[in-house]
Amino acid sequence: MASERILVLGVGNILLHDEGVGVRVVERLEAEYTFSPNVELMDGGTLGLRLLDPITQADHLIVVDAVQNGETPGTLYRFPVEELNKRLTFKNSLHQLDLVESLAMADMMEHRPRSAVVIGVEPADISPWGTTLTEVVARRVPDLCRNVLEEIRKVGGTHTARGA
Repeated sequence: MASERILVLGVGNILLHDEGVGVRVVERLEAEYTFSPNVELMDGGTLGLRLLDPITQADHLIVVDAVQNGETPGTLYRFPVEELNKRLTFKNSLHQLDLVESLAMADMMEHRPRSAVVIGVEPADISPWGTTLTEVVARRVPDLCRNVLEEIRKVGGTHTARGA
């Protein structure tokens, strides 16, 4: 299991406040931890279909993103990536549509990750233009990081705190 490739993919637009939370979580994880060689952290930003190659090379995919689900801002989510399509609304970002499309293409190529989950948080503000997270979402970043680290452990990756 340790040789299985784990991709942690932070997605979102960092110019739209909380929309960039996935990227911010990946940045924090990279700054605070080192990971086993089978774990790759990637700033997927708004790359959309250009994520197809790294997705098809992963055995396990962990997507970190803002998820608009109509709940209280700061609400945390964990769900199979297959449910992302059900949760999309016209208000959600185009990168989520591209992610769903990339996964569908990976299916057609028979190279879809064996497991794929979304770790997310309900955003408070996704308006342009601002590069800071709202206070409520910023407070949830440590929780999102813990949830991602737990997912990494579940599928066979390890981490060590930097300076430990």
